[in-house]
Amino acid sequence: MPDVRLSQRERLVLNTIIELYIATGEPVASQAVARLFADREGLSSATVRNVMATLGDSGFLDQPHTSAGRVPTAAAFRYYVEQITKPNRGAGTVAVAPGVGSGELPLSEARRGQIEESYSGIASTNAYLERTSHVLALISSGLGVALASSPGGEVLEHIHFSRLSTGRVLAVLVTQAGAVLDRVLTLDRQMTTIELETAGRYLNENFHGWPIERIRAEVARRIEAEREAYRQLLTSVDELCRKGALTGDEAEPTIFVEGIANLINTGQDHERLRQMLLALEAKERLVELLNAYVNGEQQEVRVVVGLDEASPAMQDLVLIGAPARLGGKSLGTVAVIAPTRIQYQEMIQAVSYIARLSERILDVPDA
Repeated sequence: MPDVRLSQRERLVLNTIIELYIATGEPVASQAVARLFADREGLSSATVRNVMATLGDSGFLDQPHTSAGRVPTAAAFRYYVEQITKPNRGAGTVAVAPGVGSGELPLSEARRGQIEESYSGIASTNAYLERTSHVLALISSGLGVALASSPGGEVLEHIHFSRLSTGRVLAVLVTQAGAVLDRVLTLDRQMTTIELETAGRYLNENFHGWPIERIRAEVARRIEAEREAYRQLLTSVDELCRKGALTGDEAEPTIFVEGIANLINTGQDHERLRQMLLALEAKERLVELLNAYVNGEQQEVRVVVGLDEASPAMQDLVLIGAPARLGGKSLGTVAVIAPTRIQYQEMIQAVSYIARLSERILDVPDA
């Protein structure tokens, strides 16, 4: 953001231009700003034009065409966000404590009711995250994203194996947080139904309540220590584990995305729009983006204006994200990715509200 200290008059004109642009999506002319301040001394059309010229020179306004009005730059939106939230010194980034803001408007009763009604019947982590991507896309007219936390801290509740065909087994893993993960495993040898049932029973009886990442190491240790007594049984369990039965979602993080179509009418040229959509459709890129900007250990909303560091095609987008938690543990990340002319105050409040809603609509597992 330009290192410029704005006067009270310049701040007033800049905020007015930003809010008009958010409302209309059109370049803002000096006459439109002057009309709003017709009764204010010292803000004539000529004065407004001079102030807008100064803001343009300072990097806060662009003029798309010679005869057109002005549009806010990414620096202008960053400045605007910093005024309605608690500033953080990171470039282009703003931290907001949940439910707290400097002068921000509370989320309306109607919007809270709409959000809570959308979560009716939700009882599991994955269902909450999937519904969240839909709700955020709907209320933001942008991209709703919900990323599940890495299963590194997940605890085994139950696992079941079913034989599908020769060399293929379905593993269904249930965690104590309520996640249900299924994997089709391709094995090096044929396993009988009895072997699969015995392997599942062994894991459930011996490792119920264990962190998933510890189970694989313990199975390998027991194979070495008790190879003769349990060679066939533990070899079967080991192969099922190595083939992915207990990998959780490490290979392909669970991410729910909805609202790509909302970004099509952003007014960008065809090639730039195509590049932006390609960047957003790459789920690996979205996972990296959320992990880079949203800290799951902190209870705050993160606002990032201008995502050109992630991809040049995303320079006119803003990310508003927050960690969702349950019983003190991270469920994942919920976020909106939308054009910079988003309704900032409402979306910051909505993302914060939805992130905290997980504690009320999901059951906290017993310790």
